[in-house]
Amino acid sequence: MKTPVFTGAAVAIITPFTEDNKINFPKLKELIDYQIANGTDAVVICGTSGESPCMPHEEHVEAIRFAVDMVGKRVPVIAGTGSNDTAYAIELSNAAEKLGADALLMVTPYYNKTSQAGLVKHYHTVADNVSVPIIVYNVPSRTGVRIAAQTYKALSEHPRINGTKEASGDISLVAETRALCGDELNIWSGNDDQILAITALGGKGVISVLSHVAPKATHDIVMECINGDLETARKLQLEYFDLCKDLFIDVNPIPVKAALNMMGWDVGECRLPLTGLSDENAAKLRATLAKHGLVK
Repeated sequence: MKTPVFTGAAVAIITPFTEDNKINFPKLKELIDYQIANGTDAVVICGTSGESPCMPHEEHVEAIRFAVDMVGKRVPVIAGTGSNDTAYAIELSNAAEKLGADALLMVTPYYNKTSQAGLVKHYHTVADNVSVPIIVYNVPSRTGVRIAAQTYKALSEHPRINGTKEASGDISLVAETRALCGDELNIWSGNDDQILAITALGGKGVISVLSHVAPKATHDIVMECINGDLETARKLQLEYFDLCKDLFIDVNPIPVKAALNMMGWDVGECRLPLTGLSDENAAKLRATLAKHGLVK
């Protein structure tokens, strides 16, 4: 049995930018403190929501360093260190480990892609070169690569591959993976609209976008399910279902950054090639936020 890196809700935290497109570190500290104060169980830095594909190496490392220092061991810090280049994934993972990251989030190789055998070799090679837990990240809508259940079984046999962020949207895959791997591979939902479903199948929670705007509710969906109150968990999941959907009304993290700005956080815009919401989508998102009492 592998002890999960965390249980509950981790925020896949956005990277706030200044008007001149630099990381707004004071604002990042505010966001981290707010999340921890409101029940978030872990912080993921430099993931997809953090716009890591648009970060040069030095900035990526500095963001991880800052997050580790600001969190100060209050909750685990999980650093996004995935790459389609195995050698660079090792380099970035080693840097994150030296900075004090508690675990690594590693997306499947993208663009050049790979076979299922290549996935096993890629992750095992990285895991052989680090000493902190790895959470693999299955998000085929972005990468063009889908991890199969039998591949998860092979990955689960490595002691440092702790679990997966499952964002394939395929509940049958989650069930098959749980049946094959049991407690040797922890599973976290990568989709906020599937928190309850995946947790009910034995998952350990969610790596979340919803947590940015509703951290306590996101945490509670997980913990009520784990603690056996499925009725409360179900009500919360359905109550926030519209917000889960509208936070993906455009490419992540465009909507969540817009939502935070509407809520007064002043986190700046996304870096190109991501652009802002259309007027129509912005109005829809604002109406949903207002329905939940998050904006006036």
